[in-house]
Amino acid sequence: MGHDPSYIRPSLTRMTSTPLQSEQTDTDGTGTGTPDRRRWFALAIVMTAAFMDLVDVTIVNIAIPSIQKDLGATFGAIQWITAGYALAFAAGLITGGRLGDIYGRKRLFLIGIAGFTLASALCGFAADPEMLVASRILQGGMAALMVPQVLSIVHTTFPAHERGKVFGLFGAIVGLGAVSGPMLGALLTEWNLFGLEWRPIFLINLPVGIAGLVLGIRFINESKAPKALRLDLVGVALATLALLMLIYPLIRGEELGWPLWGHLAMAGSLAVFALFGAYERHKTRKDGSPLVELSLLKIKSFTAGIAVQLTLGVALGIFFLVWTLYMQMGLGWSALRAGTTGIPFSIAVSLAAGLSVQKLVPRFGRKVLQGGALTMAAGLLLYIWEADRYGTAIHPWQMALPLVVMGLGMGLIVAPLTDAVLSEVPREHAGSASGLINTVQQMGNALGLGLVSVVFFGAMDEHVAPAAVGTAFVDAFQNALWWTAAVLVAIFCLMFALPARPRAGSEAAAAAAPEAAPAKVSALTP
Repeated sequence: MGHDPSYIRPSLTRMTSTPLQSEQTDTDGTGTGTPDRRRWFALAIVMTAAFMDLVDVTIVNIAIPSIQKDLGATFGAIQWITAGYALAFAAGLITGGRLGDIYGRKRLFLIGIAGFTLASALCGFAADPEMLVASRILQGGMAALMVPQVLSIVHTTFPAHERGKVFGLFGAIVGLGAVSGPMLGALLTEWNLFGLEWRPIFLINLPVGIAGLVLGIRFINESKAPKALRLDLVGVALATLALLMLIYPLIRGEELGWPLWGHLAMAGSLAVFALFGAYERHKTRKDGSPLVELSLLKIKSFTAGIAVQLTLGVALGIFFLVWTLYMQMGLGWSALRAGTTGIPFSIAVSLAAGLSVQKLVPRFGRKVLQGGALTMAAGLLLYIWEADRYGTAIHPWQMALPLVVMGLGMGLIVAPLTDAVLSEVPREHAGSASGLINTVQQMGNALGLGLVSVVFFGAMDEHVAPAAVGTAFVDAFQNALWWTAAVLVAIFCLMFALPARPRAGSEAAAAAAPEAAPAKVSALTP
């Protein structure tokens, strides 16, 4: 995962509440108002790009042991391979959407897909861990330029009566990407194509990205927001600095023996976050174009929802990385065996997600989400018990029960969560609110990946005898799961601040829902 990747941009409201006044219109250029016949080609191109991004997020975890073995990467470098992408993606999401509004969504999409393809090539040909980490950070930054444009282009390309069908198709494609990523990563790693081992998981993006770039130039029409706000560069710099000051010491701390500068940096990040808040208030008064709409934090349910998204991102960031390390490096399983072990989890999430939205939430409200948090925690406790009982002799079929319980719990949470958080947000702030939700979740994911050094690697001795490696990983896995279960209990408590029953037909939720759906799907897989 990682990145539970998101496709929410902060300017949806400006697009939906005003007529399109841009270089692109919903016509074929004849002035008759006939839908552009090229729109289906444009849809295929942006969907392929979204699929490529999501697969690239979920494909990496399963190949990490192969990367570690081939490049001799330290545990800190392993964390940065995943956390670096998540951090760059989170820091650039809102900025990427704003740049598309200002300079053109087609232009930013093409820049993003070109940069993403180049970064994929650099990842695939990385000669050492440092080059791979740097390339992954670049890849995350390019994804932050590309991904926010995807649904913006869809929205401005298709007439209103077709968008429901298109968004439904888009959600299905993204769901397929989330489910197929781990399996594709496992197969490519196992096949060892041309003796390249893990490298094809990145190199597979090259033909797809080049085709998307060439066809995008030909078939995607340009569009801009009629009144795009200015880009808040100072806000971007402060938010990114604060995140780096918090997450970098967490990732390197265990490896470096927790130096004093790390503690000072983490403490200082709180001051930078406070400075960021003060500057955003100043920016709001000055020209009304802050990076983050701070007035949203006055809404109790939204503030609680942001906290839920952050802590859920932390839980997912911890679990999916340590789960992969536990199966492959601790139990010695192949990538394919580890990848197929997660299938029951994905199926359970899908089943519970549909049931929660259609049947349970309309009847029981937030109790469904709280039940989901406790169910996930119960699945983790069951997993801890099984890992302790069976040790390194555990089989995939024995993991099915805790994974199904966890999947059911997650499905109950992720599908209705965005609607619950947005239910009391005014429609005019729906776009910025949904963008902030996804950014915070990605930040939580990066923070969770950083905490792996504390809750997982920190539970192992520095020097473990080869014969005891498996047992050490099993013990560290259990320790990480205890922490993750504690985070889920905190999520349960935070959910009391959500509306007991989200308002039916909430305008803000309806405005953001089409773009929130793929984000929910992205959190469903390892």
